[in-house]
Amino acid sequence: MINYNVGDTITTKKPHACGCNKWQITRTGCDYKIKCVKCGREVMLDSSKFHKAVKGVDK
Repeated sequence: MINYNVGDTITTKKPHACGCNKWQITRTGCDYKIKCVKCGREVMLDSSKFHKAVKGVDK
């Protein structure tokens, strides 16, 4: 399992309504808080939904 840290930029399988699929992690733990890079919208996901939605980590 991949270790995610605050500040990492991830790519999701499905894009956000604004059309961007790049997100920045702002909180980790049992819940993950991610922020859309394009529009700034923040979303809270539980860990199981987060791990299903993530396609990969951007370097």
